[in-house]
Amino acid sequence: MQGLDSLEILFVVSAFLFQIVLIIHFALRKWHFDLAMRYGWIVYALSVPAATVSVLLLLGGKPWSLWLGGFIYLIWATLGYIVEYVKDIRWRSPIRWSIFAPYIFLYLATVMFYWWPLGLVSRPLWYMYAVLFVISTILNVTSHNEARDPSQTLD
Repeated sequence: MQGLDSLEILFVVSAFLFQIVLIIHFALRKWHFDLAMRYGWIVYALSVPAATVSVLLLLGGKPWSLWLGGFIYLIWATLGYIVEYVKDIRWRSPIRWSIFAPYIFLYLATVMFYWWPLGLVSRPLWYMYAVLFVISTILNVTSHNEARDPSQTLD
């Protein structure tokens, strides 16, 4: 990470932390479903520090591509937390498209706005994130297949 300023390093750390948290959550959900569901809210709660990092990047004059991910994460997490934990809405089986579509769109937008801007910062970091994204996606998809109650999973 030579040649990066402190805000760019903060972005890189935030991006990788987000993906690592997802991998841990999806792996936990695959092999210890009940435990993952008990602590799944933490994935959503981490959006608050992520949005704080986005504020710092914005105020630090960084391009929008570096700070947008944290704000999208906060929006996705707010939706997810309300649907999953506050209202306890079963929306995955059967699929309730009014929740599924915005939830998946915001999830993917969050991932992409952490991943794609890494290419502007460092091409090797972009490739490393791609590997983590593939691992995360495999764990996410396979954990849905093995979940005892698919309506209780968090994307």
